[in-house]
Amino acid sequence: MPTNADQLFLFALLIALFAMLLWGRVRYDVVAIAALVVAYAGGVIPKEQVFAGFGHPATVIIALVLIVSRGLYLSGAIEVLARRLAVASRGPSAHVGIMAGVAATLSAVMNNVAALALLMPIDLQAARKAKRSPSVTLMPLSFASILGGMVTLIGTPPNVVIATFREQVLGEPYRMFDFAPVGLVVATVGVTYVALVGWRLVPSQRRAHDSASELEDLHGYVAEGGVPEGSRAIGQKVRELQTAADKDDVNVLGLVRRGRRVPGAARNETIRKGDVIVLEGKPQGIEQFLGTAGLEPAGSSKRDGVAGDTLELIEVVVPQDARIEGRSALDLRLLYRQEVTLLGVSRRGRRFRDRVRKLKIEAGDILLLLGPASRLAAVVDWLGCLSLADRGIRVIQRRKAWAAVLVFAAAIVAAGLDLLYLPVALAAVVVIYVLLRIVPLSRLYQSVEWPVIVLLGSLIPIGAALETSGGTALIAQTIVNAARGLPAPAVLAILMLVTMTLSDILNNVATALIAAPIGVDVAHHLGANPDSFLMAVAVAASCAFLTPIGHKNNTIVMGPGGYRFGDYWRMGLPLEILVVVVGLPMILLVWPL
Repeated sequence: MPTNADQLFLFALLIALFAMLLWGRVRYDVVAIAALVVAYAGGVIPKEQVFAGFGHPATVIIALVLIVSRGLYLSGAIEVLARRLAVASRGPSAHVGIMAGVAATLSAVMNNVAALALLMPIDLQAARKAKRSPSVTLMPLSFASILGGMVTLIGTPPNVVIATFREQVLGEPYRMFDFAPVGLVVATVGVTYVALVGWRLVPSQRRAHDSASELEDLHGYVAEGGVPEGSRAIGQKVRELQTAADKDDVNVLGLVRRGRRVPGAARNETIRKGDVIVLEGKPQGIEQFLGTAGLEPAGSSKRDGVAGDTLELIEVVVPQDARIEGRSALDLRLLYRQEVTLLGVSRRGRRFRDRVRKLKIEAGDILLLLGPASRLAAVVDWLGCLSLADRGIRVIQRRKAWAAVLVFAAAIVAAGLDLLYLPVALAAVVVIYVLLRIVPLSRLYQSVEWPVIVLLGSLIPIGAALETSGGTALIAQTIVNAARGLPAPAVLAILMLVTMTLSDILNNVATALIAAPIGVDVAHHLGANPDSFLMAVAVAASCAFLTPIGHKNNTIVMGPGGYRFGDYWRMGLPLEILVVVVGLPMILLVWPL
């Protein structure tokens, strides 16, 4: 039998869990699995239930959706359609409206990070042609991709969590399109807002921040050039090298000798063979200067330099949970394993004292990679990064594109009509994609965001333990007592606001797992319809518009858009208010109390 001691233990564990997630120094999946181990050691989770979360339908569905999204991405059909819609001659409102509408539509049927990955290079290309700053359109694109996830069961992980939790407490899960009546209205209103008003709320200094060409000619890259034998730089002083660098608009920041930075700018140091020159500038300028000065990318064994026919430069952005996040190129042995050099790093204009190869990469960084053209696309996938250039169809599958779409559509229809259990339908799609070689076996498991799976599998048993111990009922009673005298719709609005705030600072899956049982218990205390409260949690957990850390897509666009942490709330706060103003009446209409 659960005891008060169990409740206190779980509350303390959750407080510690949330504190660690907010601190952000340890990745959330590691924090979650550690919390699961502590919960078992504390005796609040029986051994039979410790790893039950990894076989939970929500976990399985999310993993399968990620693989299916990869198949749709690799098929190329959606990208071809989206590229045709990106016309540079349109004004900002029309362009944002069309791109945001496409983003929301794609996010309803595929992973929203994959939807953004498809559309961002296209949006950047349109911005460059229109001579418009990408900051005008990237944040609206990110927000729209988040909004679209509300429309269907598979659109966003919180919806899957809510649906499977409903099956536990009410005996039947939500079906594929049960979220649509509320989610579609909220998404439509949200997309209209970002198209007509939202993009205008980007700070003026961001919108005036040169033009879209900043992404390909971005200042602020810190790169390294090695001094090989025979280099023209040998025997020159650093200050003399700066004179030559000025012609390519490149700054010489310093000198590294025998692995150590020479103090200061080392302007009077004479350059020797084996030295490393630390540079800052535009990618094109760095490329030209390395060739002019007879330097080579530091650590590269290539002698043909960046101007060689077989080498190519590419800019990529680092999303959360990328393989390289929190690690350096040296940690990954990038050159040795992949024959690719990390030439430069841009982090919103910041300079680095660390060696570029040793620099710990953060989510939102833009990396300048140099390597064989034939390998770069595969290396970008291996790193878990997203290309900023529209490089066409990643894998030529034109003859299979419609097959990929039709197979997926058939599975959605079958699941929607209850002809197939949703996880089985999605599993069938994955099998067919593999048989048709739409998703190569080598990429099958790479398509799954394992940190999310570990987070979900770890927190499901903890959430269940909190519920069986009476902890969620206690929290619900506290909320009801605090809102005593208020009508049930007001309590519903409070629950939405609290959930939305948590989602802005925590992972949305963690937010949904904790808030869903609390919402049901609040409904029971009020004698209200649990569906109203579950839908409120689903909508609110999907709304992370105030910070760049609330959702992966917000982090992805931070670097390319030149945004700062405090820029998001300007567009995001009115949007979150709008979601509550529109979403609450729709919930009460479709799922009355």
